Amino acid sequence: MESIDLLVLRTARDWLAAGEHVLLATVARTWGSSPRPVGSMMALRNDGRVVGSVSGGCIEDDLIHRYTTAYGGEGLRGGHPEVVRYGVTADEAHRFGLPCGGTLELVFEFNPSWQSLDEVLGQLDSGHLVRRRLVLASNEVSLEHSPAPEQFSFDGLQMLNTLGPGYRLLMIGAGALAEYLATMALFNGFKVTVCDPRPEYVETWSVSGVQRIVGMPDDVVRDFSVDLRTCIVALSHDPKLDDLALLEALQSPAFYIGAIGSRRNSQQRRERLIEHFGETEASLQRLRGPIGIYIGSKTPAEIAVSVMAEILAAKNGVVLPRDVSVTEAKALEDRVTLELEKELV
Repeated sequence: MESIDLLVLRTARDWLAAGEHVLLATVARTWGSSPRPVGSMMALRNDGRVVGSVSGGCIEDDLIHRYTTAYGGEGLRGGHPEVVRYGVTADEAHRFGLPCGGTLELVFEFNPSWQSLDEVLGQLDSGHLVRRRLVLASNEVSLEHSPAPEQFSFDGLQMLNTLGPGYRLLMIGAGALAEYLATMALFNGFKVTVCDPRPEYVETWSVSGVQRIVGMPDDVVRDFSVDLRTCIVALSHDPKLDDLALLEALQSPAFYIGAIGSRRNSQQRRERLIEHFGETEASLQRLRGPIGIYIGSKTPAEIAVSVMAEILAAKNGVVLPRDVSVTEAKALEDRVTLELEKELV
């Protein structure tokens, strides 16, 4: 679940609890290009205040004009949920800033129960996945625990949205690279934790908003309640710390598991895990290393950009082409260099 959607739910709950009138809008279906994916939410208050987004901004402006008192209108009303479609024609797509051919279908909930939203947020804060079902005809909302994330669905009669805790990043090692990676993860909506048993590293940590844990990484991973929205990255360059943490991570459902290091160090790590810990090539398939996409990065900041890009691709279900992997790109560079050297001989 994106952090912006959590913010939408929290803000809508607080507005409603304070007696404000609120419209909760959800992207239910899209055709063609769309600025926001299905399940994206925004909350609109009666006076025109908005949090979240369902488009690039033009639709939000139209909703403010239609449903609030900001421009002299009557404001939000109650009633059953509505389904509204934008961008059906080329003229509408142009008017509302939708990409060419894009069509967006939204579900509007008028003044939803703040107690129901509060219950959802309580479950999310406890680390649970929650399946929220809205039946449009009756305006009935039900909540259920979900064992695993499910695809958002809307069939015109009911909307089913599995809401889960925000994405989390657990980093092993509190060095300079970890600080850059933490900064990028935070502004991409991840909740970030750094673990390092070396107090001298943790005590000099400078990035705010990050949970710091002084402890053995394998114990921390074991106690971290790793789920499908967790990524684990080993950055300490110390096999005594990284290897044990990775072994625990490989037993978890984390969507991304990786370790920093050169091609040689990554291969040596795999050999250690196979020889000394009983792993196999098959069991190590989920272990990424060298991590990141190849952008010729040299500095900690550039390497963090590379690693964050690969994490986001994994989060979004994107299969990257082989030629952007560090291993493949550097192997190609080696071959080109070798050919040039042969020509010079």
